[in-house]
Amino acid sequence: MIKKGHLFIWELGLFFLLILFAASAAFPQAYAGRARIRGVVTDEQGQPLADVRVKLYHVSSDSGFETKTNAKGEWSANMIRGGTWYIDFNKTGYEPKKISTQVSEGQLKAPVIETKMKKLEGLVLSKDLLDELEKGNALFDKGDIDAALAIYQDMINKFPDAYVINYSIGNCYFKKENYDQAISYYQKVIDKNPQFVPALIALGNAYINKNDVDKAMEWYSKLDIAKIDDPVVLYNIGTIYFNHSRHDQALKYYQKAVELQPDFLDAIYQLGLTQLTLGNYKEALTTFQNYLKYDAESERAVQVKNFIEFLKTKI
Repeated sequence: MIKKGHLFIWELGLFFLLILFAASAAFPQAYAGRARIRGVVTDEQGQPLADVRVKLYHVSSDSGFETKTNAKGEWSANMIRGGTWYIDFNKTGYEPKKISTQVSEGQLKAPVIETKMKKLEGLVLSKDLLDELEKGNALFDKGDIDAALAIYQDMINKFPDAYVINYSIGNCYFKKENYDQAISYYQKVIDKNPQFVPALIALGNAYINKNDVDKAMEWYSKLDIAKIDDPVVLYNIGTIYFNHSRHDQALKYYQKAVELQPDFLDAIYQLGLTQLTLGNYKEALTTFQNYLKYDAESERAVQVKNFIEFLKTKI
């Protein structure tokens, strides 16, 4: 079951569906530390994007906060803890972007994270309507789903050719746990654009929540992995396959996630587990040894070391 309002949503690959964490006021000191990271967000042509909402979530402290890019597309996070951080980039009119990054409090220079965002297809709207969409998105993020839904429905009624808004409507029904209605609106998007990745994933997730695993896998199988360039999304889909014993499929997604982000610890670990499950012992050994290059001290690192000792007896 894909639960609402929990980190597990991140782990099942939703693009827009839920807020990843509570407001920073709920955990004012939990993520505080001595590290710093910074980044720049641009469009596909390399032009800076201002006012991108950057949500940062620290895994071990279960806390986070939000900031925005400036006119140069720059953002920064100061005085934060080391460890794994998930970062979510959102701007109305663009596909959200999700990444995972490892932060060290011992680094002398803050790493620069470069992020490119793609414009949403099928969303050619006037500034006034984009403002309305922003208003709906803000209401959705705050949890006022009915108010957001009313705005989205009014927009699609006025501009039926802007089919991608059906995706936002579907997200509202998903949030309300009305999965049949969510599916019907996601399907409207797929009817116009059969390879709209967010809707394909959302359809699979909706069927997972309906406990129709076969139908969910049918939708996930329609994804073109070559068109997915978000390592977190690839990891999420791989985890869905792994959890339902589709290990060959999981392997492909984990491999690409690690290829795109070599220090993505969750993906490296799951890749090793998948290779181990499939009996690919040499590959699993190499993967787990690679894991220790980025994390040699955590509780999971102890597990990885045990896997390595076991794999050495198998090779």
